[in-house]
Amino acid sequence: MRGDKVPLEKIDDYTWRIPKYKPGMRVPGRVFADKVLLEKMRTDRTFGQCTNVAHLPGIYKYAITLPDGHEGYGFPIGGVAATDYDEGVISPGGVGYDINCGVSLLTTNLSEQDITSKLSDLINAIFNNVPCGLGSRRKDSRISTHNLERLVMDGVQWAIDQGLGWSEDAEHHEERGCMKNANPDKVSARAKNRGLQQVGTLGSGNHFLEIQKVDKIYDEKAAETFGIEHEGQITGMIHCGSRGFGHQICSDYLRVMERAVHKYKIVLPDRELACAPGNSKEAEDYYQAMACAVNYAFVNRQTIMHWVRHSFRQVFKVDPEKFGLTLVYDVAHNIAKIESHKVDGEQQRKVWIHRKGATRAFPPGHPEVPSDYRAVGQPVLIPGSMGTSSWLLAGAEKAMQLTFGSTAHGAGRMMSRRAAKRRFWGGDVKKGLEQRGIYVKSASAAVLAEEADPVYKNVDIVVDVSDKLGIATKVARFVPLAVMKG
Repeated sequence: MRGDKVPLEKIDDYTWRIPKYKPGMRVPGRVFADKVLLEKMRTDRTFGQCTNVAHLPGIYKYAITLPDGHEGYGFPIGGVAATDYDEGVISPGGVGYDINCGVSLLTTNLSEQDITSKLSDLINAIFNNVPCGLGSRRKDSRISTHNLERLVMDGVQWAIDQGLGWSEDAEHHEERGCMKNANPDKVSARAKNRGLQQVGTLGSGNHFLEIQKVDKIYDEKAAETFGIEHEGQITGMIHCGSRGFGHQICSDYLRVMERAVHKYKIVLPDRELACAPGNSKEAEDYYQAMACAVNYAFVNRQTIMHWVRHSFRQVFKVDPEKFGLTLVYDVAHNIAKIESHKVDGEQQRKVWIHRKGATRAFPPGHPEVPSDYRAVGQPVLIPGSMGTSSWLLAGAEKAMQLTFGSTAHGAGRMMSRRAAKRRFWGGDVKKGLEQRGIYVKSASAAVLAEEADPVYKNVDIVVDVSDKLGIATKVARFVPLAVMKG
């Protein structure tokens, strides 16, 4: 259902309510956006999908759409839902195909003037060291089927043990880079085959690797805690996920869940919300397979980070430790977890939390925040579109009250890939970026057309809504100097 057909009630300038207007809705919908962002949501199925999510058995409080919300598969992208651990369901559509698509942020002790003369050499070296593009694979992959199974069970620690990282890296990954309960026996042979040669590859679509600089600092205390020292400081950002491995797991279990809907007589308004009771074998199997894809994605970004560090060594002829290249944090954007949240006042409930195109945003003092960041809250990374700003925020207590500890994950698309390719030409996009001083490397011209700036919402507005709501607050803004696209 298009958004202009869904009733919407204003609560305040950034909060809107979808009432329980359809039979079967168990809770209302809640949309967090300003008027500019709402207008795009009205043109697609975002509000209708939020309404559909509100039908899920066991759902608590409301179905949530965040400021970057847009139409997705089942859930809207930018969707959050918490269902009761005992009475609720788990739905692959609330996670998505690119399981644990996420972002890593690295800091350096370099300034823009330190890197200008070497920038093209650096992004070329990274482009040569990190395969990218649709179906990209590593020719030097060390992964056997046995190693893949160890990788998905051990997560980032496996990569560190292989020499693909530093011992301190694991502490600054969400879940410390390893989600528990991963069971490779629940993953199909086809998914494993797709994953064998894709660890350490960027993939395609909206995934990117950027060399950036700090454009503006908003919270000096939090910035200093996270290693952001001054404007002009060089940083790096990696955005990718679980590649074909996670995609296949999602495809496999959507078929399982479609059968489960009939088996358990679950009534849904949309087959894309196929789900199973959280205590069922189908849900348990999916959760264990999903955890494998989550850990695969953590290792993928960790391995890419290793090759970024290696590229610095190649270009500058010194050990990368000299430049810092420290992992600030690595966050997941597409994931389901078991968490405890307050519902109906002070009552804690154990829930299945679905975050689809959403970032965890835990506040200061939360035990899941790394100890060295606990005084200021969890780092929240919100990347922009190609050529625009990206953001570092800090999780806040308001997120626990409003959004089950979540905020937006990015800019959010305004235009389909097909429409973008009709409107833009990759060569023109590249030329425009380079005229602005942004060096570009891509696997194809087509991906540049698909990812042109106007294809996405304004990430600064998305972040501003998050900040004004208080669900994650501004720390620092980055702008790209060099972009690598798959």
